[in-house]
Amino acid sequence: MQYNSNEIAQIIPHRYPFALVDRIVDGEEGKWAKGIKCVTVNEPFFQGHFPQYHVMPGVLILEALAQVGAVALLSMPENRGKIAFFGGIKNARFRRQVTPGDVLELECTLIKQKGPVGIGEAKATVNGQVAATAELTFALGKDS
Repeated sequence: MQYNSNEIAQIIPHRYPFALVDRIVDGEEGKWAKGIKCVTVNEPFFQGHFPQYHVMPGVLILEALAQVGAVALLSMPENRGKIAFFGGIKNARFRRQVTPGDVLELECTLIKQKGPVGIGEAKATVNGQVAATAELTFALGKDS
């Protein structure tokens, strides 16, 4: 499974400035996905976080991880056109700052699904160093 940004936009509804995944580089529909986010100084959130010391907000790292998980979930034919909402975040940990010039590698593995609710284990890394981990809960909504 590989998708560029245009193909990702056909699967999940996120658009600028909230489209946080540049490419899906690997994965298996309904099971897992790996994507990348190339972080640049031009990101709109750096205007306020922080102007004098640019650090990607942790909540946006989690959102990027969730978008990768949503691609895995919504790429399944039966889920195409639906929206995956956040149902919860457990055990979020931030271990490394993410700054301009970093390539954020995002992985989400769907470990459980019951009806419209699924759980994913997610990890973000930069150059092999863990930046963030979390357990994410997804809730499938109706067609978008």
